[in-house]
Amino acid sequence: MNFKKTINFSLWCDFIERDFLENEFGTLIKNEIIHGATSNPAIFEQAIASSSAYTQQISMLQANESKKIYEEIAITDIKKAAEYLYTLHEIDSDDGFISIEVDPTLCDDAMGTIEEGSRLFQSIGYSNVMIKIPATEAGYIAMENLTAMGINVNATLIFTPVQAIQCAKALNAGIEKSKKETKAVISIFVSRFDRELDNILKAQGLETMKAGIVNATKCYHEVEKIGNKNIRTLFASTGVKGDDVAQSYYVENLIFPHSVNTAPLNTIKEYIKRDQFSKSILLNEELCDQYNDLLKENGINLDAVGNKLLTDGLEAFKVSFAQMLKKLKN
Repeated sequence: MNFKKTINFSLWCDFIERDFLENEFGTLIKNEIIHGATSNPAIFEQAIASSSAYTQQISMLQANESKKIYEEIAITDIKKAAEYLYTLHEIDSDDGFISIEVDPTLCDDAMGTIEEGSRLFQSIGYSNVMIKIPATEAGYIAMENLTAMGINVNATLIFTPVQAIQCAKALNAGIEKSKKETKAVISIFVSRFDRELDNILKAQGLETMKAGIVNATKCYHEVEKIGNKNIRTLFASTGVKGDDVAQSYYVENLIFPHSVNTAPLNTIKEYIKRDQFSKSILLNEELCDQYNDLLKENGINLDAVGNKLLTDGLEAFKVSFAQMLKKLKN
């Protein structure tokens, strides 16, 4: 079933690597399997460390500071992805996007984030680029300002309904100021909840592999309440660790109207292979709240867990970014 046409659901690829862009990426777009792509500091670190496709460019840029080397590499890849996706974007302005994240060390610097986000968007030069900004207090300010400038934003590292609401309000305000068809997605991280909680839930005799989906669904409802057609929920962190469920579990259970799922390449391949194409059951808010109450009765506060995961996620991206910059000068 073509979910894009029936319920405005899109599958994006959470992976960027130069050889992949030159080969398989175009085929996935042509076959209408993916409608966009995302990247982050950890993805670029892995790509640069594992692929020889970057060796020549890195060598040519060695006279520069490490961050400049990274940006030149990242911009090259993002431009290539944007070029491949541009035709799709012209047909459907909701899709055909590629995201690039600002320096994660700027997560508490609103002005620095705005300046870097604007500079990256202008340097790449394609309208189908989204600037990724983490959901911090400084990030909310940057989201509103960048969208007001007509720059598409991917709000990232969202773990709680409170964050989702704050992002939706900031993006809505910015888009209204822009007077343009500026687009935004709010990236709700899913699987990290289950990796954090499943051992605890199992020990208490409670169902596992559920908290991430219920929390993400609650966040989705909060985003939809804002009523802005140019803002969609994006389900991220949808890769599965282990063999307890299918690799495509977090895709198959989060196919909702007016949303996006960005998944690792192996997850996308498993999803296509399993041929389990059906719209997911959307829990209403009351059921989401009942589940949240059940966890609270067993000593688990999802908001507190989400705040911890945000702190952990910000730190992980900073570490990946620092490691990558160090490797670029060695």
